[in-house]
Amino acid sequence: MASGAVTQEQPHGPTLAEQAYRTITDRLVTLRIRPGAPVHDGRLAEELGLGRTPVREALKRLETERLIVSYPRRGTFATEVQIADLSHISEVRQQLEPLAASMAARRATATDRERLAAYLTRLESASGEPGAETELLRLDMAVHRAVYAVTHNPYLEATLIGYDNLATRIWCLFIDRLEGLDQHVHEHEQMLQAVIEGDAAKASALAAEHVDNFERAIRALI
Repeated sequence: MASGAVTQEQPHGPTLAEQAYRTITDRLVTLRIRPGAPVHDGRLAEELGLGRTPVREALKRLETERLIVSYPRRGTFATEVQIADLSHISEVRQQLEPLAASMAARRATATDRERLAAYLTRLESASGEPGAETELLRLDMAVHRAVYAVTHNPYLEATLIGYDNLATRIWCLFIDRLEGLDQHVHEHEQMLQAVIEGDAAKASALAAEHVDNFERAIRALI
């Protein structure tokens, strides 16, 4: 596609800008684009096989989510991962993750429960073998997003996705030193089961415990 092509809606899928956003977000969150590294729209457009317009749209969105930062006459860069932000991020997640789990348990439709059950099956078969860390993290993120979607509150969903991205970047910074990643990811099994069963109180408590365990695991290394 030529550079500068107009973003178009796909007949049965995301827009080109959304495709760019998802791919670039994954690279930023999993630190394939390292903190502080330059982010070139032209280079990304070429790598992704997209025009610059959808890539630029994606980058604007990522800047509002604090994953990249732009400086006049200097360019655009992946934001640094600040460990000092851990407490701020955790404060928000400790309030909103349990809320989301509780709302999901109360609001889940039959279709929602089927989708969550599919994630539960994936979790039960997920491997904790060496070399599978990134895939485990992606599964962890996917499960979080599935629960957020079941709240049927787009504002809460968008807010939590942003904070989960920031938390996952911190996680990825320590991934080579962390033990029990598979155990952390498998913590979602009980929470998903509670959501599927409509047990709002249990889902909320398990989500809160999950956030607390994440913060404790990171703090043990710093």
